[in-house]
Amino acid sequence: MNQSSRIFDGLGRIMNEAAGVADGVRREVETVAKSQAQRIVADMELVKREDFDALRELVQVQGEEIDALRKELAALKAEKTA
Repeated sequence: MNQSSRIFDGLGRIMNEAAGVADGVRREVETVAKSQAQRIVADMELVKREDFDALRELVQVQGEEIDALRKELAALKAEKTA
């Protein structure tokens, strides 16, 4: 019985060590994958969301100004021909 207990204790220690090694490998793979993903994104020169939103707002405001100027120009042309 004592010999059987030692075998199971040894087997349990080996399994615990294997689980620890597997967890370490998992963390290392996650770190490498995250690093690679960040490098790929940096190489793509993507625009940050805040910059995109600011530019979109600026374009919208300028579009409204252009529409107002077009209406003003059309009114001036109509006034000139009248």
